[in-house]
Amino acid sequence: MRIDYGYFEEDQLGKPYDVRLIRRLFPYVRPYGFLFLLSIGLVVAVTVLDLALPYLTKVAIDRYIVQEIQDDKPGVSQQQRFYVADLRILKVERVVSRYPSLFEVERPYALILYGDLSKLGKADLVELRATDYAGVARIAAIFLGIVICHFVFSFGHVIIMEYSGQSIMHDLRLRLFKHIQDLSAAFFTKNPVGRLVTRVTSDVQNLHEFFTSIVTVLFKDVFLVLGITVVLLVMNWQLALVCFLLLPFIFLATARFSRLARDAFREIRVKIAEINSRLQETIDGIRIIQLFLQEARNYARFRKLNHENYLAGMRQINIFAVFMPLIELLSSVTTALVIWYGGARVLSDSLSLGTLVAFIYYMRMFFRPIRDIAEKYNIMQSAMASAERIFLLFDNQERIREPETLMRMPRGATVNGVGETVSFDKVWFSYVAGDWVLEDISFTVRNGETVAIVGPTGAGKSTLIHLLERFYDPSRGSILVGRVDIRRVPKASLRGSMALITQDVFLFADTIRDNITAGNPELLPGRLKEIVAACNLDRLIKSLPHGLDTVMTEGGRTLSSGERQLVAFARALARDPEILILDEATSSVDTETERLIQEATLRLMQDRTSIVVAHRLSTIRHADRIIVLHGGRIRETGSHDELMAKQGLYYQLYQWQAVS
Repeated sequence: MRIDYGYFEEDQLGKPYDVRLIRRLFPYVRPYGFLFLLSIGLVVAVTVLDLALPYLTKVAIDRYIVQEIQDDKPGVSQQQRFYVADLRILKVERVVSRYPSLFEVERPYALILYGDLSKLGKADLVELRATDYAGVARIAAIFLGIVICHFVFSFGHVIIMEYSGQSIMHDLRLRLFKHIQDLSAAFFTKNPVGRLVTRVTSDVQNLHEFFTSIVTVLFKDVFLVLGITVVLLVMNWQLALVCFLLLPFIFLATARFSRLARDAFREIRVKIAEINSRLQETIDGIRIIQLFLQEARNYARFRKLNHENYLAGMRQINIFAVFMPLIELLSSVTTALVIWYGGARVLSDSLSLGTLVAFIYYMRMFFRPIRDIAEKYNIMQSAMASAERIFLLFDNQERIREPETLMRMPRGATVNGVGETVSFDKVWFSYVAGDWVLEDISFTVRNGETVAIVGPTGAGKSTLIHLLERFYDPSRGSILVGRVDIRRVPKASLRGSMALITQDVFLFADTIRDNITAGNPELLPGRLKEIVAACNLDRLIKSLPHGLDTVMTEGGRTLSSGERQLVAFARALARDPEILILDEATSSVDTETERLIQEATLRLMQDRTSIVVAHRLSTIRHADRIIVLHGGRIRETGSHDELMAKQGLYYQLYQWQAVS
């Protein structure tokens, strides 16, 4: 067992496996592939609409606001800008006739300097430019229509992605929870609860953010950048090349940022998981912390851990504090280049004003995805760090495997003439390789027999029980139930034939009724009443405000240790087990409660095969056989009287307890 607060995943990180991780996430996305494709289609539509807006601005400026002068227009000078009026329109011809000195007539057109338009009366100007007003109104209407469509498509995209993301996280969280439940007891002895909770909660939530904020938005950014590039090259390739001069610097900065940001986010995820673990440990052990006056020491350890998390967060902030202003600087420099070069082209009449305005608009749009990369990379790297941990947890197969060929658990120890229920055959076991906890253990428990296992602390008593319940598998040897190796029996069938009552009883935060019937949810009310009486729970049930329907706190902490034991006995009796296992079930209760438990024990053990791990030797004098363990080996076997007569290890243990 690791005691350095280590966690299996921390030693395996360090390489950016983004592509591999995304590939592993794909099976969770596949059921919602159609929705993702639909969302991508909406994103493409939104991108097209985004690209259309600056071009509409260009059209409005060049065609209606400040007309683009064409070389084939009669009388047009490259040094002056004229407004071209169409004399074929009656209202226009009337205006021109009223100001003959301002217009140069070249039928069917009339030219007027833009500077002279202010000399016209307001009504005349409106009549002269009626076509332009109408054109601007049409452009505005199209603009408004595009904005409305943009809203509808964006709304649909958000709804679809949120639904898909929530569904994916729902499936992933369920599978992760099921995987954790199937892991062996050895896994949980090595991994802090707080970090496992982080995997199922915040890490899964980070992946939700990845799917909803990154996947399809990434398509939008790619389409937007490519679309802008194409549009700029088509409008004016010389100015476009000027705009792209700084792109190599942008790519270098982004690549550098991505490497630094990934390390920062990974470190933050590790620290958050450690904080959760420390908090979980503090809450679980708060009584011991307060009892041994460890508040200051525990606070100092948490403060150190919290400060390390603060430093990791500050490193992340420093990275973004450099990247974001740098991108803004490059964006401003690019805009300045557009204004300098494009403005000179406009002054020389080789570029229209609308094209220059559109270029500036497009370049601001071009840098938007790059500016957004900070936030998106924040989400993506946080998600990738979480995905690493989630899949490392999925990759951990430290579990008790089901047999390839399943056999039903024999119901009744005398099936097919078999007379023995449980048999340990030369069993060896170690938690750590080479450090044997059990060595060459062999014994048999027959049908209806009660066998007690005793020995000093660390002798391996509880380990025997863990092996029988298949929380672990033997390193060597085999364990048989009804002459069938338990490794060939489904775990559910094996454990369904047994009931285990331990010293530290765990009760769910549920009603007492549901805690008792957990072993048999189909238990009839009449039978439940009999079980409550048999386990001496009547007085407790009557004292509770809602009787059997009283809801307990987590772990049943509102009940005393003895009361929890009685509920555990009732739960075991409700299961009607073939084999009853008691692991130090009466070692921490008062004398009166012990008497009630002893009565419940005798009723529960009647006509059942029972294995009792005992600390108080006085409680197992009635056992048919007593097995004495010491140093992981069986030292003595026999009844109480036989072992006392031998005056061996059991005799010494009994005398020590009698004296104490």
